[in-house]
Parts: sequence; structure tokens; C-alpha cells
Amino acid sequence: MSRTALVLGAGLGGMVAAQELRRLLPAADRVVLVEREDRHVFPPSLLWLMVGSRTAEAISRPSEHAARRGIEFVRGEVSAIDPAAKTVRVGERTLQGEALVIALGAEYAPQAVPGLAEAGLCIYTRAGASAIHAALEGFSGGRLVVMTAVPQYKCPAGPYEAALLVEDFLARKGVRAHTEIDFHAAEPAPMMVAGPEMGRAVRGLLEARGIGYHPEHAVKSVDAGAQRIAFANGAEAEFDLLLYVPPHRASAAVRDAGLTGEAGWIPVARHTLATKFPGVYAVGDVTTIPLKMGRPLPKAGVFAHGEAEVVAHNLACEWTGKGERRQFDGSGMCFIETGGGRAGMGSGNFYAEPLPQVSVRAPSLLWHGAKVLYEKYWLWRRF
Repeated sequence: MSRTALVLGAGLGGMVAAQELRRLLPAADRVVLVEREDRHVFPPSLLWLMVGSRTAEAISRPSEHAARRGIEFVRGEVSAIDPAAKTVRVGERTLQGEALVIALGAEYAPQAVPGLAEAGLCIYTRAGASAIHAALEGFSGGRLVVMTAVPQYKCPAGPYEAALLVEDFLARKGVRAHTEIDFHAAEPAPMMVAGPEMGRAVRGLLEARGIGYHPEHAVKSVDAGAQRIAFANGAEAEFDLLLYVPPHRASAAVRDAGLTGEAGWIPVARHTLATKFPGVYAVGDVTTIPLKMGRPLPKAGVFAHGEAEVVAHNLACEWTGKGERRQFDGSGMCFIETGGGRAGMGSGNFYAEPLPQVSVRAPSLLWHGAKVLYEKYWLWRRF
């Protein structure tokens, strides 16, 4: 008897899940991968696109190329999910499987902050990163603000890397002396889940480069005409160029399916990524996994990758009766680009209690080179 595994989303987690399922399952079983975007963008490389070190074409591939031989690729928007029946609506089609892996990620909602989308440029999209590069090329000095709109967002290192790379770009361009750079963070400290050592290290990198750091500045509204930001704590800031990380949310299809919890994301079992619906799993940014410290596991590609491998392996064990089940252990690492061809690195166990155990490596040519190699590996290996 053949069975069907439906994988929703061809981002980092969904792609790994589909490819691992295809590798592990018998040929008679179907693996169906659903994706709405025509091109896959390697997210960590958006920072390099932002400062002109990459082109949009170099860091993206046709999404359908992620569907290896034996994977059925369905291009379209997931408009409805019935997790109890394991059915999915994509355009005019209804797909059904014996297992469902939801990897639809987080969608951006800049409209949740009045004026934000009109006033600034988003760090986390291909269009936004390209627009930032164009803006930086034409920037001759003034007030530049990097801002996180809410305390929790995907890739916690991303906005801090953006600030450091922009500072490096403007220094090489020769306009740094004419530029005031400030980082306004909704969170109390950089990368809080990674612990105080990481927070101190990242803040130190900013301040050593003359970047003003302003924590606990949740944005209330932005006046695009006046180029002014109003914060919930009563403070205000002016800008000539605004780069931001917007609020995130789960897609409407996920929210309407009754999959989300109080936090607005899909709660899953921390070791198996199982949802409350039998045979339905969720991986990556669409999930929430609370930690002992009181904050959720960060939304980061390294965790989506590891979660997807565990789900695919366990599903294959269940269907074939072969192998031993695995558990996702919360281990992860990330590079922190600092400019000048250097990067730092943090790694550790985020499931450790009472606090995650994360070690920090100082910026060096080595870690930057490792990130470059991983980018090349990903774009070659997965496509």
C-alpha cells in the first residue's frame, strides 16, 4: 500500500523534510512538496545582497529544482488546511496525505506598525535587501536607523549583522564620518535566548564601531513624511534611512486551521515536532517551542534543518518499521557577520536548563569563510 507525505513550504525546513523523506521512503510512497514562490532565496545571503557582495540571482534558485527525482512539486498558495483530515487546498486542487509536514514559515506584517512599510526598507526580503543596496549606494551621510519592531523575530543575529555590515559598507565608501548609526531594539538585549555572554559580545561589537544601541524601544508608529519614529516608551528618533525587521505572524491558512496556540504559532512536541493532530508535524519558523528560561526556541534556519531531519527520519521509521526513532535535541549554531571579511560564531544546546548553554567565538576570517562555504554547499547540494 502506497502512502503520501505532504510537505507545505520549500524553505529550509520544508526542503530538507521533502528530500530526506524521498531518500528514506520506498519508491511507492509519494512525497509532495508545495511552494508558492517561484524562486528559493538562501536567507543568510540576503545580508550580502544588501551590501552588494552578492546578486539576487547568485543567492536564489528555481523553487521547483528543490524537487528531486521522485518528489512531486506543486506550485501554488496554500489557502486552507484541514489537519484532522490531512487535506490541503492549493488553488483549485485539494491534496490529501497520510502525513502532513507544515513548514510554511513566518510571514511579515509591517502593516501591524502604522507607517513602517512606507517609511523604511525590510532587511529580510529579497526586494528589501536589493532596495537597501540601492539606497546605500546613493547615501552620502545622515541619520541611519536599524530597528527591530518586536522583541521576537526570525534569525536573531540578522539585524545586528545588518548594522555591522552597513557600518562597514559606509566606512569603505568614505561617508561613515558623516553618518550617525543607531540600533533601536524592541528586545532588552541582543540575542537574549543565547544568554548574557552572547548579548554582551554583540553589544560590544556595535559600540566598538560607534553604533548607538537603544534596547527596550518597541516601535509604536512611524511618520514617513517627517521621518520620525515614535516608541512605546515615549522616546522618539529621526532618520534619513530606516532599515527594519517587521513583526511576524503565521499565514492565514495556518491561523484559520486551528493549529496555532496563544502565541500565534503552532505548538509542537519539543523532541518530535508533533502537533496535537495525529500524523501532522510542523517545523521551522511556524512553530513555537517554549524553553525553561521563559522564551521560545529562536526562529532560525539551523533549527528548521535539524527539526526537518528528525521528522523525516521518524516518519520513515513509522512507515517502514525500520530503524530507531530520533529526537530533536535543541542544538544549533549561527554565524555573525561583522564586515571586513570576518564573522563570529555562536553554538550550543538551547534545550539546556535552566538556561541555554551557548559558547561564543570571536570574529575571524575562519568563520566568515565557513559561512561562505556553507552558502555554496546549500545552493549546490539542495538544487
